[in-house]
Amino acid sequence: MRLGLALGYWGRGPSADHVPLAREAERLGYDSVWTAESWGSDAFTPLTWIAAQTSRIKLGTAVAQMAARSPTTTAMHALTLDHLSGGRVMLGLGLSGPQVVEGWYGRPFPKSPLTATREYVDVVRQVLRREGPVELDGRFHSHPYRGADGTGLGKPLKPITHPPRARLPILLGAEGPKNIAQTTRIADGWLPLYWSPMRTEVYEASLGAAPEGFLVAPMARAKVCDDVAEGLLPVKAMLGFYIGGMGHAARNFHADLMGRMGFGEEARRIQELFLAGRREEAVRAVPDAFADEISLVGPRERIAERLELWRKGPVTDLLLLSPDRHTLRTLAALNEQPR
Repeated sequence: MRLGLALGYWGRGPSADHVPLAREAERLGYDSVWTAESWGSDAFTPLTWIAAQTSRIKLGTAVAQMAARSPTTTAMHALTLDHLSGGRVMLGLGLSGPQVVEGWYGRPFPKSPLTATREYVDVVRQVLRREGPVELDGRFHSHPYRGADGTGLGKPLKPITHPPRARLPILLGAEGPKNIAQTTRIADGWLPLYWSPMRTEVYEASLGAAPEGFLVAPMARAKVCDDVAEGLLPVKAMLGFYIGGMGHAARNFHADLMGRMGFGEEARRIQELFLAGRREEAVRAVPDAFADEISLVGPRERIAERLELWRKGPVTDLLLLSPDRHTLRTLAALNEQPR
């Protein structure tokens, strides 16, 4: 199981520590570093900055939002950075949800998310293969554009720039069972939002047809500390926000996922409190058990024991949300120990 460093997206502004953390992760032998985006900073610019100041570590987006860019634009970002970094890019994509797609990007959320995702990946693959002009008569992505409001003058185009790799890895952030199953067919890997090594059966059917070499790369907040409850507070704060606020009360993919993982009643309560403006109560309502299952928190010995559970399942890459050098060093040492 490889280790990666997940830096997430910016808050009010950039962190001066992101590049030093990425360089430390590279020194420690981490395989990858990942950036994200929501409705603020983008994923590619910080990753390019990191690429310029590292030499070996792979560079991933977890995730770049599909609604933010046409698929050809995303492919241009990926092939450009792949050239500049010497072939280190891993392209993680996610559809996001209706609240963000329509509220921030001002676009309709696709009525058929699976079809929209499949078409998007198809176009990106065509650009990166560069075997011919990009053509797709799609429901959501047409190349050339054939809509009634078009000029009819569009022509199929082949990228001017030759991509350095025809098979740049594409990973998808998918949550629903059908979406995960499709991911095993059209992508090189999957970026789970929440992964519990104690509940791998939740994903067993969806991952049943995954080909050999398919990547499973969940994120997990990690913190070496004496007080487990205190160490879980950032995890609970994140869950309170995602379960309570990252989606509509009637359509929240994160809450649905928590329900499938056995915490449906708790997810509904978190939503109720968060949407009522009682955010601190929503965070306190997040079960410690759930927060603990999806993270690596506590003394070194406890983390060592729990790390074994992550290794036993299908996880190939563990992406650590940890702005703490001591934790990064500890996990690197534990992951290298003979088993």
